[in-house]
Amino acid sequence: MDGASLHTQCCIAGGGPAGLMLGYLLARAGVEVIVLEKHADFLRDFRGDTIHPSTLTVLNDLGLLDAFLELPHQEVRELVGDVYGEQVPIADFSHIDAPRPFMVLIPQWDFLDFIAAQAKRLPNFSLRLGAKALGVIEEGSAVVGVNVQTAEGGFAVHADLIVAADGRHTTLRDRAGLASTDLGAPIDVLWFRVPRDPADDRSQTGGSIRPGAFLVTLNRNDYWQCAYLIPKGSLDALRALGIVAFRARLGEIAPFLASAVGTLTGWDQIKLLSVQISRMPRWWRDGLLCIGDAAHAMSPVGGVGINLAIQDAVAASNLLAAPLRERRLRSADLAAVQARRDWPARVTQRAQIAIQNEVLAPVLAGTAAPSTLPLPLRMLQRLPMLRRLPARLIGIGVRPERVETAAAPPR
Repeated sequence: MDGASLHTQCCIAGGGPAGLMLGYLLARAGVEVIVLEKHADFLRDFRGDTIHPSTLTVLNDLGLLDAFLELPHQEVRELVGDVYGEQVPIADFSHIDAPRPFMVLIPQWDFLDFIAAQAKRLPNFSLRLGAKALGVIEEGSAVVGVNVQTAEGGFAVHADLIVAADGRHTTLRDRAGLASTDLGAPIDVLWFRVPRDPADDRSQTGGSIRPGAFLVTLNRNDYWQCAYLIPKGSLDALRALGIVAFRARLGEIAPFLASAVGTLTGWDQIKLLSVQISRMPRWWRDGLLCIGDAAHAMSPVGGVGINLAIQDAVAASNLLAAPLRERRLRSADLAAVQARRDWPARVTQRAQIAIQNEVLAPVLAGTAAPSTLPLPLRMLQRLPMLRRLPARLIGIGVRPERVETAAAPPR
């Protein structure tokens, strides 16, 4: 394969939610697509596990929702927080205008395997696993292809459009000379799991807040997927206290985990997610478009990153499928994708930054519980109608997208 050259209409670097969904949508609309994924499979140490109602609506548009929900999953209709010992309902998804008014918890690799399986049924879709995009190929001021490395050797893919969907640590964005602005984040996240008794229905998916601590627990039936927030850069100090002290702290924050955390015997079971919020002033140049985390890295606040990336993919497909299929793609088409999706990304990031700076950072710095809950939380306790707003923001987001492209007739 070394030295070979492939030609296609669209080559997508990155087999995450944005890349695979865009690849499927374009191929479904009749565009020839190659998706490059540098790993040999979709298993990762950290992958967000929440599929929100906005994404379920997209799957419904595609006629895939019922088949997707046949996969093992959990459904979350309400988010509840344990705030300094008081139960606070945060979000009620039951009133969302969506085909399925709930969040789905499912390992992301199962979601990606599902989308990949659907895409592979299309004759003009190709998924290359173990294929790493190294850099762009340029002619004049335009990007016309990408160099690829595999275990068997290197090759080039030439295409009318290269899409960088290779995440916040994107290679193509930097190699193409496109800038990104780091907006800063005061927190990092420790990601781990502990066993759960499936017969235990006492605790729901939600979060626990104590002075100096914030712990999110996702009910995954036979285990708890946990996210423990720490001040950015403080992991070494936490490790210095020892794993036994960390387990004891978890038991204090969430007593229902007290017996389960004994399974954490070393720091190798706990993965660090270095939180980053960034965005590109310009997502494109001739022949190249960035989407998802490559264009706008999101905080894990609200778990909206996957779903925002999928919204990018849907918008890009709606705007680019016909120009690609008809070989009339112009830079104005790429600019239209950013014009459609830049505002939702900016609004969401502003909200995440406000929550990080005004809520999470003070909680992590706190040494004592307040005498009374903050007014917004007391209002959520007393007024169920208010819980619909955070449910809408988390579950649907800003400017949700619907699939507008029709499936191309079989060839």
